[in-house]
Amino acid sequence: MGSNRGTPSTDAVRALLTPSRLRSYVDATPDLRGALTLYEWNMRASAGVTELVGIVEVVARNALDRELTTWVRRRHPDSTWFEEVRLDAQGRSDLAKARGRATRNGRRPEVHGRVVAELTFGFWRYLVESRYLTTLWIPVLHAAFPHGPHDLLTRQREVRARLQQLHFVRNRAAHHEPLHARDLDRDHDYAIELLGWIHPAAAEWAQDVTSLRAVLGARPSA
Repeated sequence: MGSNRGTPSTDAVRALLTPSRLRSYVDATPDLRGALTLYEWNMRASAGVTELVGIVEVVARNALDRELTTWVRRRHPDSTWFEEVRLDAQGRSDLAKARGRATRNGRRPEVHGRVVAELTFGFWRYLVESRYLTTLWIPVLHAAFPHGPHDLLTRQREVRARLQQLHFVRNRAAHHEPLHARDLDRDHDYAIELLGWIHPAAAEWAQDVTSLRAVLGARPSA
């Protein structure tokens, strides 16, 4: 049986999305049809960003967690880094919330991996900030990126910069914000490079399975 649905009215779609949301797309294209085409491309780009940065988040948090776990166990064999690592007030709050979610506020046993999964990308990003340079980065966290720049201060700056940008663009993608004016090629390269600093296999896998590069190559012309 054939469909009776026709092509949706561009004016109706514009009203549903709202003119304010479409403004940056209208400004970048010659007409409303072009603006909607760019909006549709932006949706695919957002999905590609979410997919790629999702890999970065999981691989990076596992690498950081692994180094913290090994470091703390050498000093406190019967404890976890959740208990021993000195965090600032925001870090302590984020960790407490994650432990609460992972245990359903104490109604089930704490499982290390569940807590790690509950910690936000922002938490891991802030662990590599300069505030933890001497307490965490130099003694332990630099080892999560063994293939990065040789100098540890340079490595910290470069890892921090990439995680900052990827965290920002992931949040914009998650909130359906315009990405069409952003340098997504740079974001893609930052993600792949950062994964390669953790392990070359991570970068190779991400390049093989993610869609962002192909989406960028299919961007509609203005």
